[in-house]
Parts: sequence; C-alpha cells; structure tokens
Amino acid sequence: MPLVTLNEILPQARAERRAVCAFNVVNCESAKAALMAAEAEDQPVILQVFHRLFGDDKARYVGALVRDLADHSDLPVVLHLDHGQTIEHVKMAVEYGFTSAMFDGSKLPLAENIAQTRTAAQIAHEGGLTIEAEIGHIPTTATEDLPLSTPEEAAEFADATNVDALAVAIGTAHGFYKSAPIIHTDLARRISEKVAIPLVLHGGSDTPEDKVREAIACGFAKLNIATEFFNVFLEQVVRESENRGDSFIPIDLFMNPVTDAMAAFAATKVRMAAGTDT
Repeated sequence: MPLVTLNEILPQARAERRAVCAFNVVNCESAKAALMAAEAEDQPVILQVFHRLFGDDKARYVGALVRDLADHSDLPVVLHLDHGQTIEHVKMAVEYGFTSAMFDGSKLPLAENIAQTRTAAQIAHEGGLTIEAEIGHIPTTATEDLPLSTPEEAAEFADATNVDALAVAIGTAHGFYKSAPIIHTDLARRISEKVAIPLVLHGGSDTPEDKVREAIACGFAKLNIATEFFNVFLEQVVRESENRGDSFIPIDLFMNPVTDAMAAFAATKVRMAAGTDT
C-alpha cells in the first residue's frame, strides 16, 4: 500500500497504549528485515533514515527502496527522516518523497528550538508530511546529568510548534549503556498528562523492557530502535564470514541469513511494543 504518515498510525497506538517500532534503515537488508518483522506480526512500522545519509545521495535511494517495499506490502509503512538537523534536511525529505520528518533542535535554547521547529513544521505540513521534534536533548551516551524534559516545557513546545509527535528526555540515551540507566517513568506519566500528541521514546536500544513498557503505557507511541538492530547485522556478518571460510559465495546469498537474523530480532521488538508478547 502507499506510504502513510505518523498521524495515520500513532494517535490510535497511543489511545490503545501500544507503540509502533521505528527502525533505522540504511540498505536493502535492514529495510527488508524491518518490514519482514512487521509483516510477521501484522503491525505497522516506521522505517527511518538518519540525517547523516542526507549528506550524500544515500537518503534518496534508500527512500526509493522503502517506497517500493511499501507498495508491495499490505501494512501501513511510514518513511521518516530521523534527527534532521537543519531546515534543509526537512526540505530534502519532502523532495525525496518521505512521508514524515523529524527536526531536532533540542541542543538549541528553548525559544530558538520553538522558532525553528515551527518553521520546519510548516514546511513539512505544506509538503504533506508529518513532523516530529525533540525537547530536552537525548544524548548519544548516558551521562550523570541528563537534560530531562519538563511537563510544562513539553506542553508549551507542543502548543507553540504544531508538531505531530514529540520526543522527550526521560533518561534514555542513544547507543549501548555503560551502566544501568535511570529511566524516569514518573516524569513520563506527568508529561503525558500535559501533552496530548503521541510521544516518542528515543534510545529504545538496550533500555530495560519493563521501563519501555511503562513509557508506552504513558503515551509513548513511537519506539526508536537503531543500535541493537544494526549490531545484529554486524554480528551476523561476522558469523557468516567465519562460516564461509575461504569459499566463495555470491553476496545476495551471503546476506540472506543476515537479513533473517535482523528480522527475527526486530520481531521481538515489534511484539513487545504492541503488547502481543504477554
């Protein structure tokens, strides 16, 4: 089916206290694996492309790949720009046929974040895209002084920017944790009471599942997963290389078990987010 926007899947997910998994994809194997997992579990899925890939032509052809995969699937699929850093990234997402974009101004002062996000939202909406934003910066690795969001600032930000989904900081971080994270689920609940739009949990990799489930119950309807998903790819490539030894194997055949391993992992996340594994 044609690609859809966040608004076609996230509000219902929030109302039903479940989340839609958003997997970062960079090539055929990762995109196909994420969609295979979603199809196996009969759940919608978000395939997102990190802003780094907008620095060359990768985002354009990964986007074309995702559109083709969606056209041959019966599931709702969103094609989303992840962590867009500039207004230009949002414009490129519109040009490349994405159906959603994130503008991440979380490192900016609040007033500047609001102003730039409002502009990004207008561009996205005029292009038919939904828009996600971030307040309370979610770092690459956990630190002792994580900049958490506040319910009041989150509510002000959502009202002032007209965004469709909002990523807030409750203690998660991108990448693998070096020590056990402190996830502020009470803060998640208080933010959800102030903000009606779907919330987004960044740093879904390596975060304890019980904390992820609590956040989902609080209205976090989009669950971002990249590090663990990519790590499965890297580890399976090593295994397949060791199994191959000195023998030749065509790359497409070599990559089939890698795709299958990624799909199997992704399916566990999809079931957890949807609440179908209990």
